Amino acid sequence: MTVVNPFQFLRGNTGLFFTNLPKEEVQRLFEEFEEHDFARTGSMATEKVELKEGPLEQFTHEMEPFLRKQGMPVRLNKGVVELVADFVVCEEGAQISPESSRILRLLGIKMATFRLQLVCRWTSEDFEVYREGLDLSDVESS
Repeated sequence: MTVVNPFQFLRGNTGLFFTNLPKEEVQRLFEEFEEHDFARTGSMATEKVELKEGPLEQFTHEMEPFLRKQGMPVRLNKGVVELVADFVVCEEGAQISPESSRILRLLGIKMATFRLQLVCRWTSEDFEVYREGLDLSDVESS
């Protein structure tokens, strides 16, 4: 029998969840939890986002240089940021560029979904690994 140190699984983006809830309830909570978030560079766009030519009144005049640096064809027109041509921020199914990621965040468009995955469970009676393909060979030994 191999002695397992559950803390060996604490690496990368992992954390501990302490609870007195039954195993089934914890699994249900983790399966149902999701939070919408802004897409990061390199993730896939879930929809096409296109801005039409004309005023972008949601942006202040101070934003115009920043928007131009992101590749947007903008100018100031009487203190209002104006898009001088239609502009595609991202295409559905395409990777999101750093510039597109920043523009989507400014527009308040969330294309990513954050989920939590159970890796393992540890009680005073037993230890169980949940993630398929993850076994003790994936864990660094101490």
